[in-house]
Amino acid sequence: MSLKRRIKLFFYKAEKKGLLVGRIFTAFIRKKRELRYERYRKIPVDEKMIAFESFMGKKYTDSPKAIYEYMLNDDEYKDYNFVWAFREGVMDDFIELKNNERTRIVKWGSEDYYKTYAEAGFWIANTRIPSSIQRKQGQEYIQCWHGTPLKKLFCDIISELTESVEARQKVTQDDVRRYTYLLSPSAYFTKVMSSAWDIESLDSKPTILEEGYPRNDGIVNRSEDDAKRIRRSLCIPDDKKVILYAPTYREDNRDEGNRYIHNETLDLQKLHNLFGGEYVLLHRSHYYIKSKEDEVNNLEDFIVDVSGYPEINDLYIIADILITDYSSVFFDFGILKRPIIFYMYDLDYYKNSLRGLYLELDELPGPVAKTQKELEELLRNVDIWSKEDKWKKRYREFSERFTYNEDGHATEKVVRAIFGRKRVV
Repeated sequence: MSLKRRIKLFFYKAEKKGLLVGRIFTAFIRKKRELRYERYRKIPVDEKMIAFESFMGKKYTDSPKAIYEYMLNDDEYKDYNFVWAFREGVMDDFIELKNNERTRIVKWGSEDYYKTYAEAGFWIANTRIPSSIQRKQGQEYIQCWHGTPLKKLFCDIISELTESVEARQKVTQDDVRRYTYLLSPSAYFTKVMSSAWDIESLDSKPTILEEGYPRNDGIVNRSEDDAKRIRRSLCIPDDKKVILYAPTYREDNRDEGNRYIHNETLDLQKLHNLFGGEYVLLHRSHYYIKSKEDEVNNLEDFIVDVSGYPEINDLYIIADILITDYSSVFFDFGILKRPIIFYMYDLDYYKNSLRGLYLELDELPGPVAKTQKELEELLRNVDIWSKEDKWKKRYREFSERFTYNEDGHATEKVVRAIFGRKRVV
């Protein structure tokens, strides 16, 4: 690790702990970025320009993508121009977006990036954008977010194992106070995120559009041809069923460079021995984590690393079973009403010390396994327990509470609500 990286890491950790030296360093960096952005603040707002980013410029996916593609292909919005921001390492992956004359791409964090945000009438993102970018009169910030939470978030986390409560709340509210719209898939999401972001304490509150998630339209409107195309692209044999394994990250599991890592707790070789004849396992790491291909290369006839696959909806569509832990993925996968297994090997620690949960275990749409042996038993008997009345009832209650707005038209409803066209009936 370079000396420059070590110095930055030192101050970053100090700031996370709420130490004075860390707060001073962070304030200095923020002021530097604010002065950089200040150069462009006098640029007139273009009400027909929309800036998009997904997962801090790392991907082209999620609700920002759904909104962009809807507006791009609807003549009602032909007078709008679009700008996508991507990190330097992935810009070439999305170069084809420039083939449309109304779309351009910019490097995330560059001078052009800050200039774009100073000029664009609308900002559409699914994670935080830099706090140095301040919304001015005539600009709208549409926060899509990227999932319905099971694990506690932001102001609702009381643990200080990895970050002080004060530091966490400040970072959170620096972003939230800029929102003008917040997209919500359900009343549950609205309630939980209002608490997590402490929205009630704000002088100016965002308009909450509880219309469903634009990104989930692709799940609802799927076809058999879509499933066949996706399976072919991943070279999945016709005679194999699919398990999607999608765990979240752990805040306290990082390498010496402070990057999140995933320490596999499953015996993948044993799963291969038991289920490799019937299933293919798709392994999807959290976007914070750089996948470790060496973990799966020796099992490539059973495991496919799909951490870099661009569209997670495709993986939901072809998956017969989902295995996850505390990730939000099960809320979206739940639209399909297919079996879900929660592998929570560290449940007591995660719930009581690290993060906390918003739901009780008996509210989840699937059984919990705390050991690999329990997981194996659930996989072995999935066709039996998933058809039991207990789980049919749980799936129905889950749908009524969390996915009732997912009718395949969320994007249209959201776009029309924000951009002033006639609302969908």
